[in-house]
Amino acid sequence: METLLPAAERIARLLKASGQTLAVSESSAGGLISAALLSVPGASAYFRAGAVVYTRSARVGLMGIEDEAMHGIRSSSEPYALLLARTARTRFRADWGLAETGASGPDGNRYGDPAGHACVAVAADGIEQVTTLRTGSADRLANMRAFAAAALGQLEEALRARTG
Repeated sequence: METLLPAAERIARLLKASGQTLAVSESSAGGLISAALLSVPGASAYFRAGAVVYTRSARVGLMGIEDEAMHGIRSSSEPYALLLARTARTRFRADWGLAETGASGPDGNRYGDPAGHACVAVAADGIEQVTTLRTGSADRLANMRAFAAAALGQLEEALRARTG
């Protein structure tokens, strides 16, 4: 967790300075993204909500994404990460949506993605970014930290691009 705190602190400063808010949907990071962001004092100024969307029932119950919306989309993919980021943003009325979905390990997922595969997305007005990360590792805990770090890094980059 300590390795995630510097990025979380920088993100907190950027969000507070701009008066903007954030909602997070994460899966294989297991709550580390939200935990890092919430560890910064004053997080209530920018953190709207965080959801660990690890199963279909969580996707439907927490995010309100029904099976029909998943037509042609599978979990652990860039289109799914973007759908989660958009949905988190709108569902929790935040300025920014951040999402992560992947396979932390030690095995891959049922879609054929190896352990260490994750997709991360950021969504805001006029900004949608999505990337795929492959660590090449089967170390579950290391992958969870890597996924969280990648998500925070992508969000920070997008915030800096927006705020100059």
